[in-house]
This record gives sequence, structure tokens and C-alpha cells, in this order.
Amino acid sequence: MRIVGLILIALLSLTSVTGAAYAAQVKVVVNGKTITDHDINQRALFMRLERKGKSNADRRRLAEEELINEALMLAEARRLGFEANEKAVDKAYTRIAINAKLSVSKLNQILNAAGVQSKTLKDRLRAQYAWQAVVSQVLRQKVQISDLDLDLAAKEKLGDTTSYDYMLTEVVFLNSAGGSVKSRTSQANQYRKNFNGCDSAVELSLSYRDAAVRKLGRRHSTQLPDPVAAELAKLPVGGISKPRTVANGVQMLAICQKSAAEDLTFVKNKLRNEVGTEKLEGEADAYLEKLRKEASIEKR
Repeated sequence: MRIVGLILIALLSLTSVTGAAYAAQVKVVVNGKTITDHDINQRALFMRLERKGKSNADRRRLAEEELINEALMLAEARRLGFEANEKAVDKAYTRIAINAKLSVSKLNQILNAAGVQSKTLKDRLRAQYAWQAVVSQVLRQKVQISDLDLDLAAKEKLGDTTSYDYMLTEVVFLNSAGGSVKSRTSQANQYRKNFNGCDSAVELSLSYRDAAVRKLGRRHSTQLPDPVAAELAKLPVGGISKPRTVANGVQMLAICQKSAAEDLTFVKNKLRNEVGTEKLEGEADAYLEKLRKEASIEKR
């Protein structure tokens, strides 16, 4: 979530924000639900942490619009019988702290130092939770993606480097105390020079320190990073890729089997998620816009 990023930014630039207390003056009324000047200022301060908006005035405008939308989201959720689960909101709040490697009390401290009450973040999470229920239960059924459309889109996705199925074995020269990337890469290159196919991959690795071999199984080229897919497309069965630095060391991929990809399942599944998410977001935006047009929104 973007919220985790803002917390980390706050950690690096922790600055106490103080100012005059805001009178709780009603600024907007949404179908009878009031939004006060205090609500808007709190959300604007929160957006400052998120690096949203170019100025305080801009953030206040964005905050007001966001709060109007959230009032509509919560009202629609209640109308449809989806009550916001406070335990779920608290759990989401705790998860944000954990993802940022913070305790909840430390998260509260960071927000307070920026002049933001924890309630401000929880209010946003509550609206997101309620709206997610509306979107999932009401709008998801409207999102229809035909297999024909997916087949055509999948075929267009395939190219010279993305039209293969592989059975792959991974060889990793693991990070170790005192070792350098340069030395591990040198060992990997030596391994690659002596590599003689997947069947002897494990046996060959025993000649090296901190070398690990594991079978990755079937992979479609579209499941691989583009540079890796491009390299593997040029290699024959029994070939092994050049060493690449990864999180746990230096990695190479060996091709145990390779065939033209007639099964487009991998591509279609990826497209289904991408297209489905895009269509669902479009439906949700249209639904919220409809709620806004039908709502009584009075700005003071």
C-alpha cells in the first residue's frame, strides 16, 4: 500500500506539526452527513505525508473530495447491508505498522508528530473496507471477459521471445559471509563453462561452495522477466543463462526442456487479471460517479 511508503518517508523526515486548533465548523453536508473543517484539515495533513498535492490549498481541495467520496461509499455500503467491521479496520491498521516494521504505538507516534490523529487513517481504511465489499458483491458480476477476446489478446502478446514453454532448473551461488558478488559471479561463470545439461547439474554443483540447485518446473516465457525470456529464447535445450545478481546471490537458469507454446493459459490468466481489474475499476468509478450525481452535496 502507498500508506506504507508514506510512513517510511515520515521516519526519514519526522517533523512535529503544530498549529492553531481548528474549530469544528461544518464545511460540507453529504446526504445529511457532515464533514467539518477539522476533518478536512486532518486529511490534508495526512496527504502531506503521502506527498499528495502541490500546496496546502491543493491538499485541502483533494481532502474534501476524498471525504465526500468516502461518505458516499460508507452510505452505500450501509444501504446494501455491508457494515464496516471495526476489527477488520484495526487489523488493517496493525498490518500497515507491521509492513513498515513498526509497532502500532510507533505508528501512532509518527502520525501524531505530523499532526495526524490515528482516527484519520482508520477512517480511510473503514471507507476502503466498505467500498471493497460493495465492489466485490455488486459490481464484480458485471465484469465479463470473453475467452475469444482473451485468446486474441494472448496471441498478440506472444512474440519471438515470448512463445516458449520451458522446464527450468535454477542454479544459485548463494550470498555467504566474506564473499563478494564478483567472486560469486566468477564461480558461476566457471560453473556455466563446465555445465553439461540438467541431469548433471547437482553433481557439478558439489564442486563449488554455497551453490544450490533446484528444479523450477514449467515456466512460460511470459512468466519471466523480459531480459531473461529474450536470453532463454536464443538458447537450446541444455543451455544455461548468464549469471544475474538476485537477492540471495548470483542466479543462472538451465533449460531442461523447451517447446513452442501452444497452450496460452499462462498468458490468458495474466491478461484476465489485468483486464478484469481494469474493468472492475472502471465499473467502480462509474458507480461512484452515479452516487455523486444522485447525492445531495452542500458545500458551505
